[in-house]
Formats: sequence, C-alpha cells, structure tokens
Amino acid sequence: MAPTLLPLLSFFLYLSLSTAILHPVDYLTLQSIHQSMSDLPGSAFFSSWDFTTDPCITFTGVSCSGGRIVSLSLGDPRAGSPGLAGTLPASLGRLTALTDLSLVPGRVTGTVPLSLFHLPNLRFLALSSNGLTGRLPGFFSPSLKTLDISSNRLSGFVPAALFHLPGLTTLILSHNRFVGSLPNSVSSPLIHLDLRNNLLSGPIPTLPSSLHYLSLSSNHLSGHVESSLSKLINLNYLDLSFNLLSGSIPAILFSFPIGSLQLQRNSFTGHLSPTSPVKEGALLDLSYNQLTGTIPKELSMAGTIYLNSNRFTGEVPSEFIQRVADGSIRLLYLQHNYLTKLVIGTNVVVPVSASVCVQDNCMVPPVGLTACPVRAGRRKTRPAWQCSVWAKG
Repeated sequence: MAPTLLPLLSFFLYLSLSTAILHPVDYLTLQSIHQSMSDLPGSAFFSSWDFTTDPCITFTGVSCSGGRIVSLSLGDPRAGSPGLAGTLPASLGRLTALTDLSLVPGRVTGTVPLSLFHLPNLRFLALSSNGLTGRLPGFFSPSLKTLDISSNRLSGFVPAALFHLPGLTTLILSHNRFVGSLPNSVSSPLIHLDLRNNLLSGPIPTLPSSLHYLSLSSNHLSGHVESSLSKLINLNYLDLSFNLLSGSIPAILFSFPIGSLQLQRNSFTGHLSPTSPVKEGALLDLSYNQLTGTIPKELSMAGTIYLNSNRFTGEVPSEFIQRVADGSIRLLYLQHNYLTKLVIGTNVVVPVSASVCVQDNCMVPPVGLTACPVRAGRRKTRPAWQCSVWAKG
C-alpha cells in the first residue's frame, strides 16, 4: 500500500468509528505532527495519539471546539520531561482556528513555518528551549498576545511589526542570535519584554509605560537611557547589564517599584541623585560603571547592594551600616571605589551572615569586615596617589 494513502485511510476509519467529526485539514495536520515529531527517550507524550479514536477526546495536548483544533500543547509540560525531537510541520499553518500553541523544551530543530505566525486567531505561541533556526517574518497575527521563542538559534533582525501589534503584552526572544537595532518606537501594550542574550545594537527605543518587566542585558546596546526609562513608572524588574550604555542614570528611576535593578557592566557616569528611597529589600546592582560623587543614603533601603568598581568618594552614609546591623541589608559591596570613611559604632554588631566588602578604597577597612569575594583581590587600601586624584569627588 502506498505510504501516502495511509493518512487518508486512517481518517476514513476514524470517521466510521467516531460520532464527533474533526475537520479533515486538522486531522491530517495531527497526522503530519506525529510523522515529523517523536518522543525523546523517557517521554511518552504521543502514546495516546491513536488515530482510530477521536483526537479531541483522547489525544494528550489537543483541545477542540466546533470540530476544529483550538489549542495544541506539544510535549509533557511537567518539570524534567525529556521533550520531543523532530521538526515543526508546515501544515501547522493550516490550523485556522488555533488560538494557543506551546512546545515543551526539547530537541525540535529546523525553521518555524512562517504561515504559523499568520494564523488569524493565534493568541499564544511558546516554542522556547529547542533548536529552532531561521528568521522571523515581517507580518504577525493581529490577535497575538504572547510570543515566547527564547533559547533557540533564531537569527536576523527583530521585525518592527512585533512592536506594533495591538494586543501583544508578552514578548520573549532572549537567548537567540538576533542582530541589528530596535525600532524607534513601540506601540504594543507590552507588560513583559525580554530580549537578553542576543547581539542587538543601537539605542534603547521609547518604550510603553505599561511595562512591568524589562530585560535587555548582554547585548551591544549603546547611548543614553533618560528618554527611554523615565516614563516606565510601573517597572518592577529592570536588567540592562552587560551593554555599552552611557550617560547618567535617571534620578526618577530609583522611585519606581523596582524589586531588581541591574545596570552593571555599562559605562554610566555622573552623580546619583535619587528623588526617593529605592524599594525596600530590592536587589540593586550598579557595579562596574564610572559613577562619581557620594553614595546617596536613599540606596540603603535595598537588601542586596553592589556599588563596587565605580568612582564613588566621601563617607559611606550611616544608614547603610545601621541596616546591615539589623539584618535588612544582606550584602553590601563597596570595594574598588575612592571612599574615605565608614564608621561602625562600638555598639554596632555586623551579623555573621552579612557580606560587607569595602577594601581597595581610600581608607583602612574597619576591623571585622572580611567578607570580600576572591575576585576583589588582596589589596586592602588604595595607594595615596590614586586617592589624591579623587579627593574632591
């Protein structure tokens, strides 16, 4: 029997045994999925895919409505599942009623069918942590709300059309090989934007104030950030670390409800002038920049603080040590600056669990503060000639 006749014969057998009828196009698409994809060792996802039964009732990961497939969840979503191997069939782009498609982490390779992005009702597409390659199209379903294709091997430019979809709230393209600059403006009502670990360059565009989560770390982004960040009043997570960003850090940024603020490994300059205290207990990492002036006391409200490897001068505000002593600050790294004074009162006890490092400044570190990382080096105090250069801040 010719192999090409098998799917049709299976479908007619299904019709004879089933009271519910799945659209022929959708049925044949399930056949092509089963032919082009397989379980990795230890996975049994496809064990329920018996084509003599009703796929809408018995197939794991398949949901239907009105005889059409509306949701596909490919692979066992439980933690530790081995996932699937193979490729995504082009026929996926024929599931015109599909609203949700997800693929668990595995070893699915090849390109994503471009027609899949054009499905008129597609709202949710998650294909992360596989080996997918190729480029993204220039057109997407206007219904799309969530797109997650992170941790693959996709390349090329990030299409500008993605940033102008009327309902897109979550965009996750991290850990790929995207290049080029981002569009000048973004009109999508994004809440979650994650583009970290790519090869993106150029400035950060003007972003919508709807954002709660923004990660652009580990790219080659450059330029100033004042106009890009100053209106993001709803941010609770910001990571711009490991880029080439410069200029000053907007003072208003510290007043946003950000629980994790990571700006390390850039070229930010100037003094810090927070307009209000940072969020209590936050993670604050401004290390490895070129920041100058004194350290503002408003930063002491954070719980984990990295200010090391900058050009801060003057005395460390007493609020920092007070909060270390009461356990509010768990880590305080101030090494490799030009600080001149840190006072620890005789009645102040630094908890053993606290990590406080102040070596390689223009002062002798107080007795008892020895919790410095190995990478901080062995030098306890800066040479006098270095300190005289920065004596006036």
